[in-house]
Amino acid sequence: MRALITGINGQDGSYLAELLLREKMEVHGTIRRASLPNLQRIEHLRDRLTLHWADLSDSASLFDAVRLSEPDMVFNLGAQSDVRVSYDIPEYVGNVTGLGVTRLLEAVRQIRPDARFYQAGSSEMFGMNPAIPCDEKSSFMPGSPYAAAKVYAHHIVRNYRESYNMHASNGILFNHESERRGVEFVTRKITLGIRAIKDGKIKKLKLGNLGAQRDWGYAPDFVEGILAIVKHKEPDDYVLATGETYPVRTFLDVAFQHAGMDWREYVTIDASLFRPEDPPVLLGDASKAKAQLSWKPTVHFVELVERMVDHDLEEK
Repeated sequence: MRALITGINGQDGSYLAELLLREKMEVHGTIRRASLPNLQRIEHLRDRLTLHWADLSDSASLFDAVRLSEPDMVFNLGAQSDVRVSYDIPEYVGNVTGLGVTRLLEAVRQIRPDARFYQAGSSEMFGMNPAIPCDEKSSFMPGSPYAAAKVYAHHIVRNYRESYNMHASNGILFNHESERRGVEFVTRKITLGIRAIKDGKIKKLKLGNLGAQRDWGYAPDFVEGILAIVKHKEPDDYVLATGETYPVRTFLDVAFQHAGMDWREYVTIDASLFRPEDPPVLLGDASKAKAQLSWKPTVHFVELVERMVDHDLEEK
C-alpha cells in the first residue's frame, strides 16, 4: 500500500507519516519550494520517505506527484493555514486552499481513480455559526478567507464523491495542537514565549484576542482519526473534536502556571493581532466519528498544554 501526503512537513503530515510507516505503508509526500527549507518535522523520517516537489497552485506538479507515487491513499493536508494572514493574501488562499483541492482531485480522478482521498477541513468553516456544538449537519458560516476556501474545498470533495463515485472524504477537524505546532499559532506562540522569557530573550509576549474559545485536542489523536476516516468502508464526512472548549486566557493560565509564572506579568495585548472577524466560540460534536469509527481523543486539555510547555522548555 502506498500513500501520498501533501503538506507532509507540517504538524499533521509528520504525525501521519509516522503512523503510516508503522502500518508498513510506503509513504510519499509533496513539499513546496520555499526560500528556506522546512523539513525539521520529518528529518527523523527522511530516509524512509519519498518526497516530490509539488504545489497546490500548479496542476502539472500534482499530476506528476500522483503519477510517480501511484498512491492507494491520498491525504490533502497542504494549505495556507494562517487564518490571520488569509486576510492579507485572500486571492492566494482561495487559489491554494480552495482551488488546489480541485487540482489534486482531478489528478487523482484521472490517474488513480480508485485511490481513497482525504481532505483536511477545519472548524473555522463553521465560523460565526452561533448554534454550538457543531456536527456534520451544522451550517457553515466562514469568518475568514481561509475558512471560505475550506468550505469550497469541502463541497468540491463531496461533488467528486457523488459525481465520479470516488472514495473521497472530508475530516472537519477542530483545533489540534502538539509539540510540532507551527510557531504562527497562538498556542505555540505562548509556549515558545515562555521559553524566550525564561531565557531573557524577551520581556513581554504580545498576543491578540484572549477571549476566543476553542475546542483544543492533541494532534496525534486526530491523525489516528484521519486514518480511520480513510479506512472506513464508505466515504463520508466526519467532525473530529474533543467536545470541550477553553478560551485562550485559560491556555495562558495553565501554561504559565506549569512554568511557575504568572502570565499577567508578561503578556501585552496587541490590537494588530486581532482578526477582522473572529469566531467567539468553536465547539465540536464528534458523536458520529465515535460511533462509526470508534474514535475518541485520549489527551485532555491540561495534559496537552503541559506537554507543549515541557517540550519547549527542554528543547535545546
